[in-house]
Amino acid sequence: MSRFPDVPVTELSDDAVFLDIREQHEWDAGHAPNAVHIPLGELPMRLDEVKELAGDGQLIVTCKGGGRVRRTLPSLAEYGMDVANLEGGMKAWHEAGKAMQSSDGSEPTVA
Repeated sequence: MSRFPDVPVTELSDDAVFLDIREQHEWDAGHAPNAVHIPLGELPMRLDEVKELAGDGQLIVTCKGGGRVRRTLPSLAEYGMDVANLEGGMKAWHEAGKAMQSSDGSEPTVA
């Protein structure tokens, strides 16, 4: 069991702000309208942005299904951030019928 909480997609509004760490092509295919995109490989170089996004509250982080997030949360917590996993990732967000958009205006999907 993880020491980090899982936040069900049903607890978030469609306009929730959270960190999406998927790769660019995954983001382009479909993402939540107010998600902030910082690919996993860029996190170390963009840590100040992540800290600003987290502020004094809990930072919810997502990927496609949760695997990358589980590996990432301990590192973010080491920098003093209160972090949580979006349970089921963007697959669960999409399956729940939550708002999504694609970068090119096509029908959003989870790639």
